[in-house]
Amino acid sequence: MNTYVVAYDLSYAGQNYECLTRKLRAYGTYCHLQQSAWLIESSQTAVQVRDNLSACLDGNDRLFVAELSGEAAWTGYDAATSKWIKETA
Repeated sequence: MNTYVVAYDLSYAGQNYECLTRKLRAYGTYCHLQQSAWLIESSQTAVQVRDNLSACLDGNDRLFVAELSGEAAWTGYDAATSKWIKETA
């Protein structure tokens, strides 16, 4: 399994995030880091994750998917989120 950072911008105010969040939660192992940033665990490639999530986007939206590997640093997250990152990434 790989751990991916997923970040997105839905360009217009009032966008419906339901499709995207439903697909992200469907990966089963996930952490909702910030408003538009998630960590997910998947056996898919980054391209496959991108393609899966792209079905929820409009042509003017942005999506970034990258494998999380190596060193990471963070601050301001609760203990459960920090534990998830340490154990999964």
